[in-house]
Amino acid sequence: MAGEKSVWTPANIVTCVRIAFIPVFMLVAAAADGPVDAPPAVAAFVIYVTLSLTDKVDGYLARSRNEITDFGKFLDPIADKLLVFSALLMLLDRGEVGVWVVFVILVREFLVSALRMVAASTGEVIAADSLGKAKTAVTMVSLCGYYLAFALYAVGLVDFGIHIGFVSWALMIAAVVLTVVSGVQYFWNARHVVFGR
Repeated sequence: MAGEKSVWTPANIVTCVRIAFIPVFMLVAAAADGPVDAPPAVAAFVIYVTLSLTDKVDGYLARSRNEITDFGKFLDPIADKLLVFSALLMLLDRGEVGVWVVFVILVREFLVSALRMVAASTGEVIAADSLGKAKTAVTMVSLCGYYLAFALYAVGLVDFGIHIGFVSWALMIAAVVLTVVSGVQYFWNARHVVFGR
């Protein structure tokens, strides 16, 4: 219809490209499963960091061009969650993170998404708060750190890889704590949505 904005804005295209490249990252990461697999290990790190940074790119494009669309609001958080869980599943497959880490993060995302859907049905928008943003940032840095450690191991920089790997593990623990705390805070702040006013 004339006058309607196209959903194919530069920001939304970047988001779609991010989603399309997630399986590529997973395939490359799966190929980097040994100490002699330097090229795929380095490539997996580069791809993941690049995909992580595109989250900032599409947000900047949408705001700077005044092209914030409902399609983008729907797709961007899905892309973020797919990116996080693709990396977590690859780490789980390699035995680098425990099942409980993936479970806690997954449950929190499902519950908060459900809360937002219920709130939206009443006309209320639950925006990301500072704790939620901190959780996302710490999780992404931790995941990038894991894949950096794998790349350093693969190219023979074992000592650096050990240190980066330990820092990444510590950040993942912090991310899980923030995941729980921020999830509780979302529900506390929106308790009127769940239990009524």
